[in-house]
Amino acid sequence: MRALRIDRFGDLDVLALVDVPEPRPAEGEVLVRVVASAVNPVDDKTREGAIGEGTPPLPMTLGWELAGIVVDPGTSGLSVGERVFGMSHQLATGRGSWADLVAIPADSIAQAPTSVSLAEAATLPLPGLTALQTLDWLEVGQGDKLLVAGAAGAVGGLAVQLAVARGAQVDALVSRQAQVKVVRELGAEHVTTDRTTLPAGGYDAVFDTFGAFVTDAVADGGRYASIATQAGPVPDLSHRRVRTTVNQVREDGRGLAELAAAVDGGRLKARVDAQYAVQHVKAAHEHFRRGSLNGKIALLF
Repeated sequence: MRALRIDRFGDLDVLALVDVPEPRPAEGEVLVRVVASAVNPVDDKTREGAIGEGTPPLPMTLGWELAGIVVDPGTSGLSVGERVFGMSHQLATGRGSWADLVAIPADSIAQAPTSVSLAEAATLPLPGLTALQTLDWLEVGQGDKLLVAGAAGAVGGLAVQLAVARGAQVDALVSRQAQVKVVRELGAEHVTTDRTTLPAGGYDAVFDTFGAFVTDAVADGGRYASIATQAGPVPDLSHRRVRTTVNQVREDGRGLAELAAAVDGGRLKARVDAQYAVQHVKAAHEHFRRGSLNGKIALLF
């Protein structure tokens, strides 16, 4: 079988599609034939060696997301041939998803949404779980006012949709004027590129996807969550009784099932900017690097 691996850190030339032994699922794991995966910023950083401590040993297979077909269900209760999607925390486990076959814990996958292709489903697990788990921490619900900073990105766009589905009023901060219409179509009400127009203390919760640190926008007694680990901790807001966190995603099959239900219920839309066959992974990364994406880049196996 094939896997996209690196045996050293560096630019795109370190990526190699190589033959590797087929994985053997352990107790509690499911063997999945991968149909599609996706490119994420963490893949780029890992390949470059920018993660530092905590990087799995070389050589390693990259990739966090997968959508595919069950080959061996083990004791999971799934059926051979069933469509599933999942997220593997590649940095924590060394288990990359950019391979023809992946053995993954049963509780890290779920039945894929039936209303979209597996290529679309493969773009959801990492940003979708990040959005879902952070909204849960923020306790966003009916009637809350939420600000999403970086709402045009993969995580931010899903967060807007999920929060609207919960009954929240969502406003958004984006980086370019061209993104305003896109984010409004996702359900945000007030969308701006100018952080100075955000109302001071106007939001019960703030979801910060890129380290904007628009802390003046959160109300006293509110909640502020960042997912921008590279930007460092959120400033201490305890004097305003504001709870803060830098949230990191975790594997979560139940969360994936919730995302699938939202997709099939018309409450969540997967946005795919482009699709590339795995043989053209370098072109996929070059596309990713150019930025200005309206969705994610899928890799097809």
